[in-house]
Amino acid sequence: MGEEERQRAFASRTRKNHCHALSDEAGATQQKIGDHTMSDLQLIEAVKGGNLARIEELLAAGADVNQQDEHGWTPLNWAAGKGHVAALQSLLNRGADVFKVGRDQRTPYKIALAAGHVEIVKLLSEAEKRTGLGKSSRTECEYCKAYYLKDLRKFAGWRESKINWKENPDSDDAGTRDQEFSDDDVIFIHRDLTVTKSMWHNENVIFNEVTPEWEVFCRDALQFNAPSDLDIAVSLRADSAANSA
Repeated sequence: MGEEERQRAFASRTRKNHCHALSDEAGATQQKIGDHTMSDLQLIEAVKGGNLARIEELLAAGADVNQQDEHGWTPLNWAAGKGHVAALQSLLNRGADVFKVGRDQRTPYKIALAAGHVEIVKLLSEAEKRTGLGKSSRTECEYCKAYYLKDLRKFAGWRESKINWKENPDSDDAGTRDQEFSDDDVIFIHRDLTVTKSMWHNENVIFNEVTPEWEVFCRDALQFNAPSDLDIAVSLRADSAANSA
């Protein structure tokens, strides 16, 4: 074999090796499904489209139930966001991780809550409990409700204080440290049933003696009820329906 032939043979082998390497690299990002291959993200694509039959097929063939896309979202994240109840239940039955988060650091529960998908919020809440890990995505949001002070003064155990008082010259509270409160003052009851002159929790506190009697008074006489995550989801769904009507 002459020098020119040897060089052509070497170039041919090099091209073949390079093609094999590219083929192996592509194959590493695919999974075998029956007689064809699928992209690692086909499960996510099926969930996005709500294609339950395809979801079941891919899961039965061994697709990774916790695969993540470029944003870190899993199939369960997408099912929660899209509101696909059947798809979400199928993923849960296959052991999908209910606490896995993407780049936005939101669990499927928080995604469903933000989207107002009430039934999915319920399903994911129960799924989190079933893990037995003692973890939960639920967080108590800041919440307060305004009342006139005269309504709270009807409570038999009512006593007024001025705790952690902060003067704000631009607010209605300016100069109130040394002033007496009036019946028509607007005050705020917070989720923990403490009462403030400011709308901010633990600032300008008027009353913080939370007793069982005070809890009953707030519930029965004042009809105070801090919304749960589920209440928020219902409200969001109602707002969405009203806006699309």
